[in-house]
Amino acid sequence: MKILVTGAAGFIGSAVAESLAGRGDVVVGVDNINSYYDVRLKYARLRRGGFVCDATVGIEPGAMLVSERFPDYSFIRLDIADKAAVDRLFADGHFDTVVNLAAQAGVRHSITAPYDYLQSNILGFLNILEGCRNNGVEHLVFASSSSVYGLNGRTPYNEADRVDTPVSLYAASKKSDELMAHAYSKLYGFSTTGLRFFTVYGPWGRPDMSPVLFTRAILAGEPIKVFNHGDMLRDFTYIDDIVKCTVAVIDNRPPVNDNGVAYNIYNIGGSNMVRLTDFIKEIEAACGREAEKIYLPMQPGDVYCTMADTTRLEALTGMKPRVALSEGVRLFVDWYKSDLNPIR
Repeated sequence: MKILVTGAAGFIGSAVAESLAGRGDVVVGVDNINSYYDVRLKYARLRRGGFVCDATVGIEPGAMLVSERFPDYSFIRLDIADKAAVDRLFADGHFDTVVNLAAQAGVRHSITAPYDYLQSNILGFLNILEGCRNNGVEHLVFASSSSVYGLNGRTPYNEADRVDTPVSLYAASKKSDELMAHAYSKLYGFSTTGLRFFTVYGPWGRPDMSPVLFTRAILAGEPIKVFNHGDMLRDFTYIDDIVKCTVAVIDNRPPVNDNGVAYNIYNIGGSNMVRLTDFIKEIEAACGREAEKIYLPMQPGDVYCTMADTTRLEALTGMKPRVALSEGVRLFVDWYKSDLNPIR
């Protein structure tokens, strides 16, 4: 199978692309390598995948690299918001499946830089949809987010719940992607599958997320910011579980739904609510020291709790996330302290 993976220098995208290449698929990865966070981490992920590159030199837009680790894995620096570049990519690629993991991430950043989200998450996703419908792609898998549940007070979150109360533009952009995908599946007949990821963490994770922020501060003897005074609940999901479940969904196109559309949405989460204070305790234990804490009110755009109902995912794939929080946090902190981490 020939598969396009967007966001291939990102946290989830790089790991999914390597998993697919490792099992023998022909993989083309693309990423614009923007500066939302430290690009040294993005280049380090690409090097992990076998690409010869370095942040000090960079990769020219449009340039293609071939992995020295996976001969059938290539990478192109490309922005999915560039319609002409995406059109050429699809015309030349002849992809069977597309996995769209490129996005402007971050709930809080969407409050200060809203146009970034329209550019990547709306316009960029439209370009991907158009590429699929004009080039015979059979299955589009795309990243949504648990953030779409917004003010939904019922847990665990079920895919059938209403999701029309977002509390951030990021969440609204992801719900928009779901609606756009459904329309294209109905109009043009290709399968689309959305994945609502729940608080993904682990080695190689984004530096703007709490595991990195907390670990960096604790090891440096600096205070950490604890929002809503630690009274928040999250469904933490380890990266390896995210990858395994995503690949399983890639291999299982969604059944035609009651409306006659080959479209579905799946939660991918650990189905276990963890209080923020307990998560911090796990990081403290892995770091071997206690954190100094600054307690603050809830941040704009945050929600109180998240928890995934994965019944639908299990019915399709027979899989659900398995890695325990204590093990996942230990693996993350070990990576953070290692020489593999370029941003310590």
